[in-house]
Amino acid sequence: MTAIQRDTRALAECEFDLAIVGGGAFGAAAAWDASLRGLRTVLIERNDFGGGSSAECFKMVHGGIRYLQHADIPRLRASCRERSAMLRIAPHLVAPLPIVIPTYGSGRKGKLFLGAGMRMYDFLTLDRNAGIPDPSRHIPGTRFLGRSQVLSLFPDIDDPAMTGGAVFDDGQMYSPPRLVLAFVKSAAGAGATTCNYVEAVDFLWHANRVRGLKARDRLDGSEIDIRARLVLNAAGPGAEYLLERDPRFGQWRRGPFSRDACFVVRRKPRSEYALAIQGRSRDRDSLIGREARHMFLVPWRDFTLIGVWHRLFTDHPDRTVVEESELATWIDEINDCYPSFRLTREDVMYRNCGLVPFGDGTAGTAELSFGKESRYVDHRRLHGVEGLVTLIGIRYTTARGDAATALDILLEQLPQAPATAPTDRTPLSGGAIDDFEAFHASARRSRPVEIGEATLDGLVRNHGTAYADVLARALADAAEAVRIEGTDTLVAEVTHAVRSEMAVKLEDVVLRRTDLGSGCHPGTGAVRAVAEHMRTLLGWDESRLRSEIAGTEATLARHGAAMAAAE
Repeated sequence: MTAIQRDTRALAECEFDLAIVGGGAFGAAAAWDASLRGLRTVLIERNDFGGGSSAECFKMVHGGIRYLQHADIPRLRASCRERSAMLRIAPHLVAPLPIVIPTYGSGRKGKLFLGAGMRMYDFLTLDRNAGIPDPSRHIPGTRFLGRSQVLSLFPDIDDPAMTGGAVFDDGQMYSPPRLVLAFVKSAAGAGATTCNYVEAVDFLWHANRVRGLKARDRLDGSEIDIRARLVLNAAGPGAEYLLERDPRFGQWRRGPFSRDACFVVRRKPRSEYALAIQGRSRDRDSLIGREARHMFLVPWRDFTLIGVWHRLFTDHPDRTVVEESELATWIDEINDCYPSFRLTREDVMYRNCGLVPFGDGTAGTAELSFGKESRYVDHRRLHGVEGLVTLIGIRYTTARGDAATALDILLEQLPQAPATAPTDRTPLSGGAIDDFEAFHASARRSRPVEIGEATLDGLVRNHGTAYADVLARALADAAEAVRIEGTDTLVAEVTHAVRSEMAVKLEDVVLRRTDLGSGCHPGTGAVRAVAEHMRTLLGWDESRLRSEIAGTEATLARHGAAMAAAE
């Protein structure tokens, strides 16, 4: 097991080969890749690892089928490769998700038209399961369902014109923040120095070359100089704000971003299948396709996840939020497109939204041009600034591959660049599992009687092969085996998050290290219980305790988090 500890002193003790700004999916993947290449690497994140757009995503690992509509075969193939890599290296956190697209009559809504496109996708991705040892993580080919079969899965589809459906599979994440953390822990296990709540405020310079970062510890306010031969700016939506501060980068103009939003609703999934329905917006870049862009109703844990909605966003990333009026509009859209679902405001338990690079759409219109690929900025070529590359990633799915590309660009500046790393087939922390279903079944068979089945399932999914370490902590101390009030989360999981996973704030534990705040509010009693335990572990005084509880409740309120107990 790789334990990560927060030690800001290590940031200034040596000169690193590479400093990475941003601990989301792209920065974390880059840190892991660079460490495997043998580079002395440091990764800093201004908030918590995986706490920004990475945590706010739709939890899908896309295989690129949508790019068939754009006739963009290279992107289709690249997305499929990245989905395969995620299924291969993190089988505990990524699994196939079957998705039903209902068919209607003939023409573009019919089974023949849709099936032809999906069969073409199958042909273009014949190697999609290559090198994936786990049969439960294989992506099957297209299947077709009759009308009665679709209705058995979704009996509330009230449309006599529905003739059946076509099924394809994509990938789904169990926990996006824990997948980021798996990259971070893997990087640390390979020798990287990692630290959350450290903000890059400027670059260190030698003439026209970046030689590191001026940083600030956001917990105690201290200033830190991080010396490095090269810097990768992978701070996501915040990356360009760092560039605006220095005239060496000219009159930097921030690129357009989309605020992608989705929400969790209080509906238990009827099956393991997701449902695609046609919404109101259109993708104007689609060359071949149906009349409107699909929205998805997806089973995720015990809830249904609905999305995605896109909106051009020009405000500061810290002000990204879903307004109540927008939510009302989306509920109307769902009920207009899927009337029998009868969604109400009370059903919505949690709202997610994050920023990704956008195309050139106009706010408020239904005709949108979506972002095509991650942005790479080689500042040596664009500004004459050496030692720096900026990566602004577009899709969580492609984080591993895009991080590798950004490193390749940056490492051209070394006299002798190290060889590429096999990050597409090297298991992440906890992911060395050849057959997840067999591994999971074995864990269930050996489950201690004092540990509930739902608790064990969460441990296995969140920690993979390292679940036994958390379980051992619980079994060694009866107090650690107690479940947090009203939840299936153990006190031992909180202890593990603090002592081994760099959780320093209450939010870190509630929203990212455990399942407590995933999809709903865990309850005020649960929040208080976790805070009290962290107070004991970290020595908080009463003022810090109140502040942590207030901050976590404010974040849950921003997400519109409703109590699961109201179910």
